Amino acid sequence: MQLSHDPMVIDAVFDEPNLVSCAGLAPVMALAERAGLSELVAEHVRLTGEGAAAPAVKVSCLVGGMVAGADSIEDLDLLRHGAMGRLFAGLRAPTTLGTFLRCFTHGHVRQLAAVASRFLVGLCRNSPVLAGAEHIAYVDLDDTIRQVYGYAKQGAAFGYTGVRGLDVQLATISTPRTAPVVAAATLRKGSAAGVRGAARMIAEVLGTARACGADPAAGAVVTVRADSGFFSYGVVAAARRGGARFSVTARMNPKVRAAISTIGQEAWTPIHYPEAFVDEETGQLVSDAEVAEVEFTAFTSRRKAEHVTARLIVRRVKRLNPKTVPQDQDALFSVYRFHAVFTDSPLDLIEAELVHRQHAIVEKVIEDLKHSALAHLTSVILRRFMDQAVDLGFCVVDGVVEVGWAGRWSAGLMTFGSVLSGVSRRLPAVPRISDVRCSPRA
Repeated sequence: MQLSHDPMVIDAVFDEPNLVSCAGLAPVMALAERAGLSELVAEHVRLTGEGAAAPAVKVSCLVGGMVAGADSIEDLDLLRHGAMGRLFAGLRAPTTLGTFLRCFTHGHVRQLAAVASRFLVGLCRNSPVLAGAEHIAYVDLDDTIRQVYGYAKQGAAFGYTGVRGLDVQLATISTPRTAPVVAAATLRKGSAAGVRGAARMIAEVLGTARACGADPAAGAVVTVRADSGFFSYGVVAAARRGGARFSVTARMNPKVRAAISTIGQEAWTPIHYPEAFVDEETGQLVSDAEVAEVEFTAFTSRRKAEHVTARLIVRRVKRLNPKTVPQDQDALFSVYRFHAVFTDSPLDLIEAELVHRQHAIVEKVIEDLKHSALAHLTSVILRRFMDQAVDLGFCVVDGVVEVGWAGRWSAGLMTFGSVLSGVSRRLPAVPRISDVRCSPRA
């Protein structure tokens, strides 16, 4: 089979007035309107200057375009082809939407964040996006560095990864039955410390989780999970003030090592791990990984009222490479690698350790972000820090829309791979009907 025209001189044109290429956009945007997207934007977003009029209509256009797969301002023209004008009202040209985005300042980005959090609450009333949150919910906190290029990038700096980039701090909410959804995200200078602003974000997200049904006062068990970059009194205190439990990876400082050294050999319990097996003769589990726990008091350098005593759950794995042994370590640490978790979880030892390891699901969210909004951070066009922050803010709203629709379609039983970008292209609930005509260019 051979093309009848040179592919370099072919345009794909949607010109049938009775067809649309994104038919699944209709139920998705209907759900968004039912959850109050337009009303929330009209209430909370206050822009000034050229292009600031009708923010509710323009935000709906931007979110609809992103759900349909638009990856740039020019791509938003897909909303105006075929019968889209008959399916939706208030469509705007890409240039109009671009002018609108340039009106945003830092305060307006915070307004957009307020819309996103309240919109998630509205979706929870119309879709099982956080099914089961009234019983168990998890708030996962993390940050990531997106490498950027060029000296004109505002905010770009060398961070903890050793690359020049911008830092994104985000928090997700999930339940044992549902995939995580981004509840808050903020763009920061590349050299920002991971824990900076974490306490405020935890307080905001716990408030959102409470409004979504995960209320500790009503009996819900909410757990804030984070890695060692957030091992600080501020994070633990913020979780406790919000009525939540905490589960944070502990840094391997001398006090933590000393506590691990006090654990007796008989206290270690094997866990199911790669290559674990059951001994046929003894019936015991044989594994290279074992867990144990010991009581531990953290943050003792602070005043006594701020000392926190809780469980230190430790997982140890045999070292396979002797060269990885840190200098000045005793025999115990030269044989095993230790991973400690500081937590006040009420679960038993093995289950509490397993629940903390599931914090890694936030990496799937970060991966999706890096293939959507964060992919644009490397663009030489988006040089202003605020342009990039706005891009991230809209991605959060878009992600909430897509996860909300996916949860409604699948009754909450989602695969973790379908978190943010491209959900509409992967789920059959968002079909596409295309009428493509190839015509040689003049």
